[in-house]
Amino acid sequence: MVQMMTQGREALLKKLEEKYGREEISPLVRKHERFMTKHPDADDAEWTKAMSLDALGLLDEDESFWTFVAARLLIVDTYREAADKRNITDFNEVYNGFSNQITKLVDRGLYSDFLVTKYTEEERHAIGALIEPERDELFTYIGLKTLLDRYVARDFDKSLLELPQERWMIIAMTLMQDEKENRFEKIQDSYWAMSSLYMTTATPTLSNAGKTHGQLSSCFIDTVDDSLQGIYDSNTDVATLSKFGGGIGIYMGKVRSRGSSIRGFKGASSGVIPWIKQLNNTAVSVDQLGQRQGAIAVYLDVWHKDIFPFLDLKLNNGDERMRAHDIFTGVCLPDIFMEAVESRSEWHLFDPHAVRTIMGFDLEDSYDEKRGEGSFRTKYMACVDNPALERDTVQAIDIMKRIMRSQLETGVPFMFYRDEVNRQNANNHQGMIYSSNLCTEIMQNMSATTFESVTIEDDVIVTRRKPGDFVVCNLSSINLGRAVPANVLERLIPIQVRMLDNVIELNSIPVAQAERTNSRYRGIGLGTFGWHHLLAQKGITWESDESVAYADSLYEQIAYLTIKASHELSKEKGAYPLFEGSDWDTGAYFDKHGYDSAEWNELRESIGNLGMRNGYVMAVAPNSSTSIIAGSTASIDPIFQKSYSEEKKDYKIPVTVPDLNEKTTWFYKSAYFIDQNWTIKQNAARARHIDQGISLNLYVQNTVKAKDLLELHLNAWNSGIKTTYYVRSTSVELLECESCAS
Repeated sequence: MVQMMTQGREALLKKLEEKYGREEISPLVRKHERFMTKHPDADDAEWTKAMSLDALGLLDEDESFWTFVAARLLIVDTYREAADKRNITDFNEVYNGFSNQITKLVDRGLYSDFLVTKYTEEERHAIGALIEPERDELFTYIGLKTLLDRYVARDFDKSLLELPQERWMIIAMTLMQDEKENRFEKIQDSYWAMSSLYMTTATPTLSNAGKTHGQLSSCFIDTVDDSLQGIYDSNTDVATLSKFGGGIGIYMGKVRSRGSSIRGFKGASSGVIPWIKQLNNTAVSVDQLGQRQGAIAVYLDVWHKDIFPFLDLKLNNGDERMRAHDIFTGVCLPDIFMEAVESRSEWHLFDPHAVRTIMGFDLEDSYDEKRGEGSFRTKYMACVDNPALERDTVQAIDIMKRIMRSQLETGVPFMFYRDEVNRQNANNHQGMIYSSNLCTEIMQNMSATTFESVTIEDDVIVTRRKPGDFVVCNLSSINLGRAVPANVLERLIPIQVRMLDNVIELNSIPVAQAERTNSRYRGIGLGTFGWHHLLAQKGITWESDESVAYADSLYEQIAYLTIKASHELSKEKGAYPLFEGSDWDTGAYFDKHGYDSAEWNELRESIGNLGMRNGYVMAVAPNSSTSIIAGSTASIDPIFQKSYSEEKKDYKIPVTVPDLNEKTTWFYKSAYFIDQNWTIKQNAARARHIDQGISLNLYVQNTVKAKDLLELHLNAWNSGIKTTYYVRSTSVELLECESCAS
């Protein structure tokens, strides 16, 4: 076993003194001396664990540097463990055998063989030489521990096989493996971006890249057909994707309601609730390779006859036969409903099957092309005016009250403002968007896969299905708290876009229609985290016009660089197959977003001539896990509090917000004490620059009045926001989507 011995331990403490100051580190030195007196024969694992815990015990809002001290001790222990595993006598040399380590792990079936078939030994040695071990010192303790516990490669007995910088490099080698020109430089750039913590990939990519199992995409969205075959086929597809760690959004709005007819027999249908309960069982039983239960969000239209039992699905009281506690819910809201809420008007609930049969159209297949007028309200009013069409008539505000009651008790349903979403859809020439994903930031064209036939051919049963648009989300996020102060966005974003586009080529999705949709639209979701971190660094108050203006200008810059990067990639590799006729092609996208500067007009003209590589380009995900790894704040959210304990199943770790000091502390205000109308203003400003969506949480006290929560929802809708995610009450504990973290 590799040991530092006493001299090595004291040398490490000396290095910490040199970095942070002798007086600052003196409390840890004293703890070291006491530990050595009590435990003179302790091995390095015992010593580093004790010193790490002691360092964490010293962490508070006034001395936040202790998280880096604890991380340094943890990384030393990690090197020691890796050296033992690799039979290296000096743990300072653990990063030197990168090429040999790849060969060993490929031979053992833990790494994919492309790492040796597509890279020569000479190339692997050269790539290994790019690794910069000192970047391990960028991690906070909780960031490093999260990466080590959940994402680096481990043996079948859970022992460590991979170090942090090796994980970044393996991801870079994976995503750049098929680049035909300057591959080495592109790997170097990708490694620079990740290892500097300027960006993160989605957690499936972070976890699975280079390994023999798993896939690289974050989330998926399915549209369920109104047929028994369609419902069960969808459940099978959901189970298949959930098995490999994908989060699933499901639109159930086409499925007939309770009491609807089946083959002419009135009252035969049991509605959507039993099918949702089956999805709940799938979420629980298909548990993502034993790591965590599946994550599924189901969306339903607010005009669907089953909307009331749907809104009660997650409540803790009532008939358990009508509950599904392990799924998440989202409600699809047209403008005309929100207008009815404002005016306290009636609202009518219909059975989609009856609408289809009697009216000759699918109400859910339309939206209002303009605010206050359009196809959806015309068809909705035609349904209202037809006496042959049965309906339940209620007050719109009563539905809204049920929505808010559920949100305050469970955090959901998510709010999906379908008309605004579809008005802003850059690919509305090819279809429409019915719902979002598990985290409300992905918005891409959707359609149901339908059953065609079953035949026997050459003694083989062949099932034919007509594929619909089964949405795939490929995510990556900029760490605003590091990338903006370092002024690297112009270099960083093209690297990210290339990485994301390569995920599309490399990913093996076990559902054929998802693979097809992924290749047709080539949708990506470049997002951000660290917004509150950045505001604190810049000395900008959250509740200020300055924060709103900064959100507007920064996200316009990010949007420009992202769209330009996708366009440049189109010149190199070709446009996405459905580019022709899109808003990118016609220029309508730039008109809708008010982009008319000389710089934007030049880009618009070039895109019209040479295309876009990706049909969808930006989306802001929750980033709960990866923002912790990268040492910043989550997504576009405000912080909960300046110091807290991160509680996981096996440990509890003290944490302070990033870069906390006497200057930034005044700008770190808790989410629950921030006027959420300012958050809505910020997001309305940034939403103008994001072609898809934002995971926007609303934070309220558990004593919030119904009228105040209603005002927030109406403000969000009137501001043109496309979705809201959780309503986070101080009394509600909520689970995060691991897959959407990026």
